[in-house]
Amino acid sequence: MAEPELQLVSRRIRSFPDFPIPGVIFRDISPLLKDPESFRTCIRLLAGHLKTAHGGKIDYIAGLDSRGFLFGPSLAQELGRGCVLIRKRGKLPGPTVSASYALEYGKAELEIQKDALEPGQKVVVVDDLLATGGTMCTACELLGQLGAEVLECVTLVELTSLKGREKLGSVPFFSLLQYE
Repeated sequence: MAEPELQLVSRRIRSFPDFPIPGVIFRDISPLLKDPESFRTCIRLLAGHLKTAHGGKIDYIAGLDSRGFLFGPSLAQELGRGCVLIRKRGKLPGPTVSASYALEYGKAELEIQKDALEPGQKVVVVDDLLATGGTMCTACELLGQLGAEVLECVTLVELTSLKGREKLGSVPFFSLLQYE
């Protein structure tokens, strides 16, 4: 991976200490989205990794609600593939399958349309950030319910101190940028 390109992307991530609560450093991707050259570079770097790792074996990119929707379609286009959406419960029309996961207080559910994928299709899951891994792990479970094969999960940012990658078990994971 070209270091100057990675630096271009990295310089567009802002840090906000003590947001949304004291002790948390929020990693803001807004400047990256605002800068076409940085965003294109981000997509190119993610696509380059996936081409090297999987060649032409990817059938679809699955974008996670909601910021994964910002990266999923662009990444899919760069790879010449389609994009499917994994949404929060109640946001998709038609028949869906769902999976739930625990939040600090309560639970949340993700859904995908039943006809989004065929059994055996190979999918890469994309989101903006990996923190604790709960959403990403649940997305993998959801894709498994449809019989899809998750080749890898990718994000722009990984918060390594939260050990989200461990929750993914044997599913390969890649991030462009890592923060404590």
